[in-house]
Formats: sequence, structure tokens, C-alpha cells
Amino acid sequence: MGRTGSAVRFLNALSYFRGDMKRFLLSVIDWFYPPFRRIMPLQTFRYAACGGGNTVLDISLFAVSYNYILHKQVVHLGFIALKPYIAALFMAFCVSFPSGFFLMRYLVFPESDLRGRVQLFRYFLLVLTCLFLNYVFMRIFVEYCYFYPTVARLITTVLVVIFSYLTQKYFTFRVKGEGRPPTM
Repeated sequence: MGRTGSAVRFLNALSYFRGDMKRFLLSVIDWFYPPFRRIMPLQTFRYAACGGGNTVLDISLFAVSYNYILHKQVVHLGFIALKPYIAALFMAFCVSFPSGFFLMRYLVFPESDLRGRVQLFRYFLLVLTCLFLNYVFMRIFVEYCYFYPTVARLITTVLVVIFSYLTQKYFTFRVKGEGRPPTM
């Protein structure tokens, strides 16, 4: 009985913390919203803030992993050797994937009526698709359009972010009755 009671108290505390953390994060994000009210809806602003914050987290974790944890050295796993930037990418992904999912699920699209595991699976598919789109667009813009890589990355980011937002809104975290994007 002692372990069960402790587990229940822990889960209750975690639930309380999650609610407080959600209210705190939303109040901070929404505090910055008024200047943007005329150009975008609140949900889009929250998406930009959460996605931007998660991207900064991902890049920071990548840089720390690559430079200070892996020391730019190849990672030997026995059956495969990973280049240090690929290992750092995976290490950062292990943190930014769940943090991105929780930010989107609880702060940006909380009204979704889909089950959590369905949302998680769809989010995972979306992330894989975005990785693939990044690769394809970068190859096209750099190798066939002859754009500078930085310009190509900026254009690619804009295209992938628009795709990601629409996919999350109308597929990953959809609400019944909102299954299709508006027609033009």
C-alpha cells in the first residue's frame, strides 16, 4: 500500500506541476503577443514561439554535444561508426523531439481530441517528413538552383515551417470538424 500511495502522490504532484508549468509558459508567451495581434492569430504566435524555442534548444544541444561531449570525434558503436555531427544530431533529437511534442500538444494545440499515442505517432511521421523535405529542398536549391547554402537554408526553413504548421494543425493535433484546411 505504501508504494501505491507514494506513486499516486507523485503522479498528483506531477499533474499539478504540469498544470502550473503550462499556465506559466502560456502567460510568458502570451505576454509578448499584443504587438503581433494584427498580423497573426494567437495559436500561430504560440506555434512560432514554441517551435522557435525548441529549435534554439535543438541547435544548442547539438553544438554542446558536438563540441564538448563528443569533442568532434567519431563515435564507435561496435557495429557502426557515426560521424560526430550525426551523433550530435541524434543526441539533440532525443531531447528536442519529446520537448517539441509536449509544447505542441499542451501549449499550441491543446484542443485536439485525438489520443496521445496517435498524436505522438503522427508527430513522429511529421518530423521524419520534415527531415526529408529539408534534405530535398537543400539539394535542389544548392545543386540545381545554385543558391548559396545559407540562402537555401532560409528558404527551406520557411517552406518546411509552413508545411509543419499546417500538418500539425490539420493532421497531427486536429480537432473533429477541422480535419481539412480551408479552401481558397
